[in-house]
Amino acid sequence: MKKLLMLGGSLYQTYAIKEAKHLGYYVISCDYLPSNPGHKYADEYYNVSTTDKEAVLKLAKDLQVDGVVAYASDPAAPTAAYVCEQLGLPTSPFKSVEILSNKDLFRQFLQDNGFNCPKAMGFITYEDALAHIDEFKLPVMVKPVDSSGSKGINKMTDKSQLKSFVEDALNYSRGKRFLIEDFIVKKGHQISGDAFSVDGKLVFHCLGNEFYDPNCDKDFAPLGECWPFQMDHKYIEDLEEQLQRLMSLLNMKSNAYNVEAIVGEDDKVYLLELGARSGGSLIPQVTKYATGIDMVTWVVQAAAGDTIDLSVLQGKKEMPIKGYWSNYMVHSNVTGKFQSIKFDEEFEKNHLVEFVNDLHVGDEVHRFRDAQDCIGEFILKYKNMDEMFDVIKNIESKINVIVQ
Repeated sequence: MKKLLMLGGSLYQTYAIKEAKHLGYYVISCDYLPSNPGHKYADEYYNVSTTDKEAVLKLAKDLQVDGVVAYASDPAAPTAAYVCEQLGLPTSPFKSVEILSNKDLFRQFLQDNGFNCPKAMGFITYEDALAHIDEFKLPVMVKPVDSSGSKGINKMTDKSQLKSFVEDALNYSRGKRFLIEDFIVKKGHQISGDAFSVDGKLVFHCLGNEFYDPNCDKDFAPLGECWPFQMDHKYIEDLEEQLQRLMSLLNMKSNAYNVEAIVGEDDKVYLLELGARSGGSLIPQVTKYATGIDMVTWVVQAAAGDTIDLSVLQGKKEMPIKGYWSNYMVHSNVTGKFQSIKFDEEFEKNHLVEFVNDLHVGDEVHRFRDAQDCIGEFILKYKNMDEMFDVIKNIESKINVIVQ
């Protein structure tokens, strides 16, 4: 029986732990939070931080594991690649995963290799950024280089905001670096979803479109994604070409990816993010409902170095979307202590497929800013596109989050 080391045992990583067990692997989990719910499904647990590469390397070596999984975790992806590269286990190159996990390195790589890319510069200090800010045309985005879920990201419309936005970005950056880049005015809907490569070849993707709440503090922070894709398919074809070229240049192997892209007013497709891991917000689970493709199985098998059966794809990179689907970040519009959550009966009966949360009465919740304030995730289904957009537009009237 092969041993797999799972980096993380959060609620959302439970899916990968359970799938690995179902597939017959011996599962060992680790992180610095022994109370995480996923650990109870593993065969063993070790209190080792998933970002401590050397500690995880020692653990993997001592336990003689056959593979390392960093499921839906940006911080853990470079650790998994580093450990596997050191031990000769299946992985994409560590340097490549590092590039994909750091926005400043990624933007530089895109620029150096002729991809569509907004003007961007990486910085370490506010003073450095202030010295170069006049080289940009406002508005710009200020971002931590190594954070996800829109945490620490702000849209700057006036230079007086620079200092506070830099401080916010650095607060969420593990490497204490930040990026300033041009703001791209989007055409249509932002593109988001997951993809998978086998031996460096893009074999599958399931891409949808993000949606937002204009009343949130950060109106650019998505509340979810919806499927099927709402824009001209030519943008998918363009993105496929960019993804494959990028995977080839980086010498990627068998890997899951979280994709974010945008179509600018110039009609060009800009690849914003290509995380070397599955997406959060239950994107792989929605993908399974919508297409029948279980990407979690592929992630586990790739880590173990086992054969991935692609016959169901019949050589296609896309599968037809069966129905209309979305995920949704459940959140509060006020800060306080969580009491309960109630749903409209018709909404629950007709649309709610899964509700995943780990909240308890009395837990602190914050008015929604970005993914860190998500208090749960929905998977929702709809009969048609009109119904989907109507429910999404009016979803706050269907949910009552009670906070004191």
